Amino acid sequence: MKKKFEGSARVKRSHLQALRREFEILEMKTGEGVSEYFSRVLLVANEMRTYGEQMQDVTVVEKILRSLSEKFNYVVCSIEESKGIDQLSINELQSSLIVHEQKFQRHTGEEQALKISYEDKFGARGRGRGVYKCRGRWRCQPYNKATVECFKCHKLGHFQSDCPSWDKEANYAELGEEEECCSCNMWR
Repeated sequence: MKKKFEGSARVKRSHLQALRREFEILEMKTGEGVSEYFSRVLLVANEMRTYGEQMQDVTVVEKILRSLSEKFNYVVCSIEESKGIDQLSINELQSSLIVHEQKFQRHTGEEQALKISYEDKFGARGRGRGVYKCRGRWRCQPYNKATVECFKCHKLGHFQSDCPSWDKEANYAELGEEEECCSCNMWR
């Protein structure tokens, strides 16, 4: 009986070590919802408790706050600043994060609606169609290429890179014996 119990204790300890490692490396995956992530964390935490781990709710709350995806960074900061994490229950944290997740989804839905109406207005659907004039990262507008002036020949209808009068040969500068190279300040 003693050997059987000792073997069982070793197996329990081994399972507990594996669960501790799994708990430590848990992180929210990209595109994963708050509810799914909480389910994964609580599954591991409850298994650890069944193997004898003394895990308090505050440990689970801290783990979840540490391992959320980057889009929740400002939410985590506000939770840490406004509430005492020691008094925050797992259910309160989950409901708070679900509310913020719904706000993210609603905001993304509005952006998609604006994008579709913008594409319909200008008739540019899909990548590579039409010519766009961009100012900054998100402010691109379709425009007529016929109104573009070339910087080389100053004619309309093409860019400098497409200019028919542009020589494609490279211009090289030659240095005399006593001239200084500008990039390395060495004499030739």
